[in-house]
Formats: sequence, C-alpha cells, structure tokens
Amino acid sequence: MNDDINAVQDLVLFVEVARTRSFSQSAENLGLSPATLSRRIHALELYAGARLFNRTTRRVELTNLGVSFLERCGHLVDDAKLARQSLTRESKMPSGHLRISMPVDLGKSIVGHMLPIFAKRYPNITFAIDLSAQISDVFAGEADIALRLKETQDTSLVTQRIGWLSQALFASPTYLELKGKPIHPDELTHHECIYIGGKQRIANWSLSKDDAVWKTAVTGRFSVNNHGLICALAESGMGIAMLEPTLCRDAIKEGRLVPVLSDWTPAKLPVFVVTASKLKNAAATAFIEFVSDRFSSR
Repeated sequence: MNDDINAVQDLVLFVEVARTRSFSQSAENLGLSPATLSRRIHALELYAGARLFNRTTRRVELTNLGVSFLERCGHLVDDAKLARQSLTRESKMPSGHLRISMPVDLGKSIVGHMLPIFAKRYPNITFAIDLSAQISDVFAGEADIALRLKETQDTSLVTQRIGWLSQALFASPTYLELKGKPIHPDELTHHECIYIGGKQRIANWSLSKDDAVWKTAVTGRFSVNNHGLICALAESGMGIAMLEPTLCRDAIKEGRLVPVLSDWTPAKLPVFVVTASKLKNAAATAFIEFVSDRFSSR
C-alpha cells in the first residue's frame, strides 16, 4: 500500500515540475524543500532507467521520455485533484487571484467590456490582466488562462474553442477611389490585401454567399499578427482587410473604413481558451464558463 501511495505522490511531483519547468517554484507550490523534490524526482528517474528532465542552472526541460510520460499521467493527476475539489465544493463561491492573458485588441475591444460584469458577479476574485499574445505565459505558469484567436500546436497545453468572432472586409474610401471597389472575390487577387500572418507571403481567404463558398488566395505588402495594426493600416489606405467589426467600430462608424464585398461573408474567427491542464481552480472555471456563454452567442 505504501508503495502505491508513494507512486501516486511521485506522479504529482513529476507533473508539477513538468508544468512549471522549475524545481524551486514546484517545491514552493507543493510545500516541499527543493532538495526533497529533487531527490524524489531523481529516484523516479532511477526507477525509469532514464532522465525525465534535462537540467541546467537556468532552465529545466523535458526529455523525450518526460514528454511521453507527461502525456500519459498528466490527466490522471488532474482527474484526482478534480475529484478532491468536488468533495470540498470549492466551486460554490469562486474566489482568489485570477491571472488572464489575452491579445491587446481582444482585451480592449471585446473582453474588456465583459470583465466588469464578471467582476460584479464574483466580488471575491481579484485579477491580473496581461495583454500579451505569448502562449508561453501559460506554459511558464505566469497565467491561469489565456484567450487566443489561434489554436496552439503545443500538445502539453489544453486548448478549448469557446466561440467565434464574425468578420467582414473593409477598406478606406481613399484606397477604393484609387484602386476601385471589387464586386466579386476573384477580384481580390488584383488588390493589396492586409492579412493576419507571420512570415508567409500569401493568405487564403474563404467567403460565402448563399450556398456558395469562394476560396481566394490573396497577397499584399503587409502580413501582420495584430488586428489593431491591420485596422490602422486599412484606415491609412494600405489595402483591403478582413476584420472583426467590433475591433474597429469607431473607424467604421466615422466612415474611415467602409465595407467591401458586403454581400459575401468571410469565415468566422475562432476564440480559444488555453490552460496548462484540465485542472482549473473555481475562479478560472467560472470565468471560462462566463466568456464561453458570451462568445457562443455572438
């Protein structure tokens, strides 16, 4: 029996270090001394016959075996903690400090309007809001929740799509006077298009009308990873942009941006919640449910 209990405890210790990538932080979280934690992990590695972590003075990284082991046992630890939480009924009154990371534009234009409602509903929750697009915030334990407009490829994180944002095409009146207003998606190939991207020089836009779906490869001088900057560039006459209308409501209202191909509907933009594991405290669970309800109804 003692061996079984020690084995379960070792899984908890391993998962904590694997997620924080820090022995000192993990020891603090677990209420252990760093020496004790290091000794227990070393014993687990001796049992496995191979290293689970590569350690240097500056960082801790999982080995290939460590990654595989985390995928196998991470959810087991989470499920056990969730079962324990259900016994204590933590979720009745969410409280504590909630760290949320999200892109600047999403935070300022959309989620920022939701936060006061949530804060009034749960007065015992305090907040640390980081307007950042770095998914490493979650991985390094610096955020409890990240809201993202792009699905992460990191399989060690838990990603959940919670809703969608509508999109439409816009350009400045100055640009359209100079280049002409397209009347069919095919004509976008002859225009400067401003699109979300990284290093790629081309973007595939999908637009629908009635039962027809049109996929068009567009190019342009600007590939940008920030919706606010795309809006600003479009306002300045740099091209046609696919935008979520809420993110540039003032420019649309004041006529600095006007609709393009308004009878065609671009594909919606997915909104994701990213967490380090399935295990979430009551405050995080309440927030995810709250924003999910609002994004799913948009």
